[in-house]
Amino acid sequence: MRNGSNQRLEEITIGTLIVGVDIAKKIHWARFVDYRGVELCKAISFPNDRQGFERIVARIEEVCKQNQMESVVIGMEPTGHYWKTLANYLIERGYRVVGVNPYHTKKSKELDDNSPTKNDKKDAITIARLIKDGRYFEPYLPQEIYGELRC
Repeated sequence: MRNGSNQRLEEITIGTLIVGVDIAKKIHWARFVDYRGVELCKAISFPNDRQGFERIVARIEEVCKQNQMESVVIGMEPTGHYWKTLANYLIERGYRVVGVNPYHTKKSKELDDNSPTKNDKKDAITIARLIKDGRYFEPYLPQEIYGELRC
C-alpha cells in the first residue's frame, strides 16, 4: 500500500462513526457503520434541503452519543452538483466530508451480494464500507472568498 493509504486507514479508529450517504436529486440515503463495517442503526432517508440536512446532523449526533463515538467521517459519491450543498453544510458544522469514486461503489457492490442491481439504500452501505477500508479521497470545496469567486 502507498503511504497515503496507510494514513487513511489509521484515521479510522474504534471511536470513529462512518456515515455513507448515497446522493440523489431529491432524497438521499444514509447508513451508519463502525470501524469494522458493522451497521449501528437503521438506514434513514432525508430530503435535499435544510430540514433534511438538520435531520441527518441530529441523527449523526444521536448515533455518536449512543455508541460513544468521538469522531465522524461522512462519505458520499460526488454525483453531479447535488452533493455540494450537503457537503458544504456538513463542513460548516465541523464534520469531515470525504468522497468515494462512483466506479468503486459499483464494483464493490457486486462483491457484496453478487448482484449489480442499483439501490440507493444498498449504495449507502457500500460507500460506508469503502470509507472503512480507506478507499476515499478528500474533495476540494472552495470556502470563503474562493467559493464566492467560483459562484
